Amino acid sequence: MHETESAMKTTPINLADPADTPSPRAAHATVRDVARAAGVSTGTVSRALKNEPGLTESTRQMVLRTARGLGYDFAKLRPKRIRRLTFLLHRQHDTAASSPFYSAVLHGAEQACRRHGIVLSFMAAGPADSLADQLRMHAPDGLVCVGYLEPELLGALHATGKPLVLIDMKLRGHSSVNPDNLRGGHLATAHLIAQGRKRIGLIAGPLGHYSIRERARGYRQALFDAGILADPRLEAYLPDGADLEAGAREAMQALLDLPQRPDAVFCYNDSAALTALRCCREAGLRVPHDIAIAGFDDIAGAAQAVPPLTTLRIDKQALGALGVELLLAGPHAAPLDTVAPVELIIRASSAAPRTPSPPPA
Repeated sequence: MHETESAMKTTPINLADPADTPSPRAAHATVRDVARAAGVSTGTVSRALKNEPGLTESTRQMVLRTARGLGYDFAKLRPKRIRRLTFLLHRQHDTAASSPFYSAVLHGAEQACRRHGIVLSFMAAGPADSLADQLRMHAPDGLVCVGYLEPELLGALHATGKPLVLIDMKLRGHSSVNPDNLRGGHLATAHLIAQGRKRIGLIAGPLGHYSIRERARGYRQALFDAGILADPRLEAYLPDGADLEAGAREAMQALLDLPQRPDAVFCYNDSAALTALRCCREAGLRVPHDIAIAGFDDIAGAAQAVPPLTTLRIDKQALGALGVELLLAGPHAAPLDTVAPVELIIRASSAAPRTPSPPPA
């Protein structure tokens, strides 16, 4: 295992955007000034500035625009104590195939919230959902955003002004917690190479997902380090929005249909790897003698597979807890990226030496 990159040093900063810095001619604008200019009560202004519930999003944004226009000094605002957090998951991850990973992350976040006396709610959202309405019902003080989110969805969340942290995703300008995806992809592929495998395939999801992209980078880097030329024909990708099991089965079958099929496959997660394993066995291949398979995440089903699945272990509960702690430690002088370690778990799906299949009777 490698050391966790988790420097959590924090520095209090101005909560305001640089555009919120008051001009010299309007440095003394008060809440009353903002209320008078916006045509609302001082209570409404206070709730808008502190991101408190009880306002429509249009009213909140109107008050904030007015305050900026008057040069209101946002540095006068005291950071609000976080009492409620919402664990936000994209709808495409809210599935049976994804739940072994994300439910463990949720459990870790819930445990961290309990230690701090914070109420945690769960929310699944997608681009077609009315985000403002859902957030109004949850009334969170901060957001723990988990897994892939489209830029427009993340932009809408950022526009709420609520503090947020990303887990299993990375985007410039936001603090995040991720497993060491690059190293994990490298470890899995290097292990398969060390077993004498020469044609190592890759099954991966859409490369728009940060974690998937990094795991694929690790796969290619391990091939390069071993002097093996990457073959694009050995890389099979699930289309965006595809059902994971059906997509993984289609990807594995495409690899098996090649004139020269792979002798090993690294899959971007365990759910895809377990589907690939079943597909190989149905095709009459022996795992690992004819083809080795490795996954990523070490979900509960990995150790129970036949044969047990080689994978990368992630402390999924720790990811959730780290995300909550990172959010509570803010605001930060600059976004912090925490990298959690991964561990290669070698099991029977890749460990046995290769022997040729017996000739047909």
